[in-house]
Amino acid sequence: MTIVSRRLLCALCLTRTLEEYMSNNIAVFGLGSMGYGIAMSLLSAGHTVYGFDVVEARVRQFEAAGGHRAGLAAIGGELDTAVVVVLNAAQTQDVLFGSSGVVAALRAGACVIACATVPPAFARHAAARCEERGVLYLDAPISGGSVKAAQGALSVMAAGSEAAFAGARPALDAMAETVFELSSDVGVGSAMKAVNQLLAGVHIASMGEALAFGLSQGMEPAQLVAVISKCAGSSWMFENRAPHVVAGDYTPHSAVDIWLKDLGIVLDIAKEAKFPAPLAAAALQQFTAAAAAGLGGEDDAAVVKVYARNAGLRLPGDAV
Repeated sequence: MTIVSRRLLCALCLTRTLEEYMSNNIAVFGLGSMGYGIAMSLLSAGHTVYGFDVVEARVRQFEAAGGHRAGLAAIGGELDTAVVVVLNAAQTQDVLFGSSGVVAALRAGACVIACATVPPAFARHAAARCEERGVLYLDAPISGGSVKAAQGALSVMAAGSEAAFAGARPALDAMAETVFELSSDVGVGSAMKAVNQLLAGVHIASMGEALAFGLSQGMEPAQLVAVISKCAGSSWMFENRAPHVVAGDYTPHSAVDIWLKDLGIVLDIAKEAKFPAPLAAAALQQFTAAAAAGLGGEDDAAVVKVYARNAGLRLPGDAV
């Protein structure tokens, strides 16, 4: 495995040609919280960036910020890279191979960077279809959230051919702080993302359980966050999500519904491997309960509400 971070960029600049750092023509498909940040990071790096999204307001917002819009038929043959930052495998399939799919419009040698959390088998299938048309495919799920996407500081768990990494490099340098070059075998990136999502989902559910448990013992949420964040029981997800609960602010940065998909993928992979994953299953049950209670569109920290309501506890922001 190779890890490429910005700490290495000065050394890499000595060996890369000027051509590699020239502006690329890049299309970003999906201008949600992650995709918009990626598109802006690419734009800030000096690339010519086209934004695509089913929500017209997001495209207009990107255009107002200096991005470009154009019909795929007009620009497809000029694109160096297509970055696909949609929700799931079905949407990735549609963007790549649907009736107006990007792969058919790309020139041979152009690169697809596929960032959605998808099953490894889907990534392998998509890569094979791209290869049939001479298009490179990088299996490249991302981690870091909307804030790091906007900062161009994501972590990318990537797998693909040497040519795919080379084609993706100008875009990766702009959107990521760390690129894990995991394997030449497509699917390994998606498998690594599944491991990350298992941990992340369990940690968020555990955050909700721990905060509600502390409330049941008469502790204040802000005090719980202040203490546990400095203790061994903390996690990145606790430190990031628990303050949302303290503020009573469930504006979605990553929604509850995301975890039905991502932990569902984890459990599908586990089932195929005949691997028991009881903690992932328990976490998924809590996110499913949250979605069933109408919280699916709220920030995933809202999983705490399942625990609080079951125990008859009031959270910050709850009506008296």
